[in-house]
Amino acid sequence: MIRLVLNVLWLIFGGGIVLAVGYGVAALICFALIVTIPFGVASLRLAVYSLWPFGRTLVPKPGAGIASGFANILWVVLAGWWLALSHIVAGITLCVTIIGIPFGIANFKLVPAAFWPLGREVVDAP
Repeated sequence: MIRLVLNVLWLIFGGGIVLAVGYGVAALICFALIVTIPFGVASLRLAVYSLWPFGRTLVPKPGAGIASGFANILWVVLAGWWLALSHIVAGITLCVTIIGIPFGIANFKLVPAAFWPLGREVVDAP
């Protein structure tokens, strides 16, 4: 029950909708460029994860190979570093108030996903 409440509050106050729209726009751009379709898939994964982060976690995908590692390096150079930095700044800003601490922690939880998204999958937390 607490996960549901936190996720609803995240959508309203934590910026979940704004993050999801941003990742969705990035995914559409990646799909339009055809060559960057794997990055579009990763952006959609991040969009869904950023909509409902409480009660979910990011784990390595069992079949991910070395190609996803090389693609992640390209991702970091092109988009990952500024996405991770924006989550860090938002997390620090939200942690200033007591009420914002859970949302700040959710932003910190999104940092590894934004920095290194390929070869990972979002699963329900135990």
